[in-house]
Amino acid sequence: MSVAPAERASTASAQPVMTQRQITLVIVGLMAGMFLSSLDQTIVSTAIRTIGDDLHGLEQQAWVTTAYMITSTISTPIYGKLSDIFGRRPLYLFGIGVFILGSLLSSFSTSMMMLAAFRAFQGIGAGALMSLPMAIMGDMLAPRERAKYQGYFLAVFGISSVLGPLIGGVFAGADSLLWVTGWRWVFLVNVPIGIIALGMVWKFLHLPSFGNNAAKPRIDWWGATFVIVALVPLLLVAEQGREWGWGSTASIASYVVSGLGLIAFLIVESKMGQDAIIPLHLFGNGTFSMSTILGFLVGFAMFGAMMTIPLYLQIVVGLTPTESGLATLPMMAGIMLSSIVSGQIVSKTGKYRIFPIIGTLLVTAGYYYLTFLTVDRPLWFLMIGMFIIGSGMGQLMQSLTLATQNAVQPRDMGVATSAATFFRQIGGTMGTAVLLSVLFTAMPNNIMSAMSNEDDLRSALDAATNPAVASAPENAGIMDQMWNKIVDPVKSNIQTQLDGGANQAKAAADQAVRDQVTAAVQGRVDSGEIPAEAAQGIIDQQVAENQGAAEEQALSAAAEQAHATVSNGTLTVDWANDDQRTYWVDQIAPQISEEISNNADSDSENSDDSASTSDTSYLDGADSRLTRPFMRGFTESAVTVYWVGFVAILVAFILSLFFKVPPLRNSSALQEAADKHHADNREPEAVTSSNVIVAKTVAPGTAAQAIVAGGMEDPAKTEDKVESKPSASRDFTYSDAALVAAVAAPAPEIADREAVRAHGSRATAEEPAEQPVYNVRVVPSADHSAPVQRISTESMIALATSTMSMIVATIALIKSSKK
Repeated sequence: MSVAPAERASTASAQPVMTQRQITLVIVGLMAGMFLSSLDQTIVSTAIRTIGDDLHGLEQQAWVTTAYMITSTISTPIYGKLSDIFGRRPLYLFGIGVFILGSLLSSFSTSMMMLAAFRAFQGIGAGALMSLPMAIMGDMLAPRERAKYQGYFLAVFGISSVLGPLIGGVFAGADSLLWVTGWRWVFLVNVPIGIIALGMVWKFLHLPSFGNNAAKPRIDWWGATFVIVALVPLLLVAEQGREWGWGSTASIASYVVSGLGLIAFLIVESKMGQDAIIPLHLFGNGTFSMSTILGFLVGFAMFGAMMTIPLYLQIVVGLTPTESGLATLPMMAGIMLSSIVSGQIVSKTGKYRIFPIIGTLLVTAGYYYLTFLTVDRPLWFLMIGMFIIGSGMGQLMQSLTLATQNAVQPRDMGVATSAATFFRQIGGTMGTAVLLSVLFTAMPNNIMSAMSNEDDLRSALDAATNPAVASAPENAGIMDQMWNKIVDPVKSNIQTQLDGGANQAKAAADQAVRDQVTAAVQGRVDSGEIPAEAAQGIIDQQVAENQGAAEEQALSAAAEQAHATVSNGTLTVDWANDDQRTYWVDQIAPQISEEISNNADSDSENSDDSASTSDTSYLDGADSRLTRPFMRGFTESAVTVYWVGFVAILVAFILSLFFKVPPLRNSSALQEAADKHHADNREPEAVTSSNVIVAKTVAPGTAAQAIVAGGMEDPAKTEDKVESKPSASRDFTYSDAALVAAVAAPAPEIADREAVRAHGSRATAEEPAEQPVYNVRVVPSADHSAPVQRISTESMIALATSTMSMIVATIALIKSSKK
């Protein structure tokens, strides 16, 4: 019994290129790398405040995260393009190795800028861990199948989300472990974990390849160079703009260099064509372009605004690094739950257009919800906002990746996936730099504004002027940073006033005593009791005898009136006395509030002296009345960041309403490549009685007829055979792609008919004698990924040179900015 070609093709396609065991082992390798990168992110974000305080540079925290994201972002499309050429496995192994070395170097940092440089090196490896897993998943799994394996990755993500805060908290909270400062283990722990991951990937990550193209590939190193030129100056001014001035010479120079770099990058990419690290033809696809824009906006809002949450939890709520990490679990729960639910829906229905809309709507609602955050809100209020945002993010991440991968040909799977990740990371890098810059720019003014709040100021001054509170060890830092500079002058002024009042009271008492004594002595002189020449001596004697008591009495009266205490012959405020302290705080609070408000309005730079934002360890354990202005200022600054995130994601929501997504593929990229490889290498079959022929009616005079008439010859060599007169009934079987293209050419030249005979000797089509027909079996071509090449020594040298250039450029820029 014969089998129809369509059925045979289906049977061939049904043969999987990878067994279930092979797929599972590959996923194990991917999960190992994913666990390494996600654990690193959660550990570092949990411990960053402790690291910043220890290295005296919390304000430079943005450099640590931005430097990491710059290099990981820049390297992402390079990894994607090279993996299309050389295969995913060697690039993934290289990325893990660089990541491990970068972690080791980071543990030796002695300043935040040194840490930023080493994190930049680590980010080069992270680029592979960010982009290649999704490309590999797209290679070996059909889109609807990925939901079945989503749980594995979510489990790793969830485990790292729980372990990361715990491990990071333990390390950040320990003074030392094995004679090494506790927080340095945040990076050292990556070394053994990374080595294990490296071994698992080496052992299990093996993907089949099809084809053998010996052509030497072109690598777009100039494109990678101009990406650095375009991106780094822009991020540099985003970080340093508040210090330089957004319109300063340095800022303008950065804008110009970045613009020129972008222009050069576009020119190079247009010249490189298909070999570009980001082929420009991809942007001709509306779905890819829209998903790229949405990814950029989502990255900007997510990475930038979310960096403030761990800081808020530790600074304002007062949680330990471990507790703050665990407090972010509602966001992880939202991401996991929404990813699982949306993944199952996609797996069952194949529909996913609604998820970008719902996802951006939820994230928009979450950020709007967080704009109502105040310093007095309970922890659960913030947790609800995190869960809402996480629920939206879980749908967005998966649906945007699906749209991107289904919008391009399988041969572009790696570069398209990495390009989407690249632009999302650019958004995240810009968001981190810009929004953290906004946060720390707004903080001094907001702290000053909070200090000018009369109620909060009165409460804080009451605590700051109380000797029991001010002298407490846990309050020494906050007193030195914020309140001594206010309280000491105030106390000095008050004492000066009291000293003046005391002197006046004593002088008045002395005069009153003298007047009284003089009058009494004069009366005695007048009565003749004492001689006149003895009067002055008697007066002086009696004044001296009564002056002390009179002064004491006068001071007591003055002290009662001034709410002070008599001490050592003068007036002084007993700041430990609640009544006296309350009186004077009430007197000075309105005046100080007005002065602070005027200073903040007239000169924002002076507000930087309100409190240090580079080291906030002095807030730990301090009296809440003393820290409240700082907390309010930080919270108001965080709300500003949430408003910016809200606007960015609102734009993404509006764009998602016009987002058109392509249908999901029925097979994986590897399966399509296997089918194509099988078809291209299949020998032409003779037409026999057992064949079942799919007959296409081809009009004479077409390119298809030329090929048919000329047999297997090249169409260019058969032009003279177009007018040949073949018999009215002939059959040909071809798998030649040229014939496929010809038959699929203009519709008028091809009759849309097929004749299939299951047991006949020939396939025929009824046509007039003057219109001979050709019965041709057409094997459709299938695009597939570019064949895997061997990495040459020259390519490895170029890769190493590019990597070192990236590191040197980043370190040089960091050093120049520090100067």
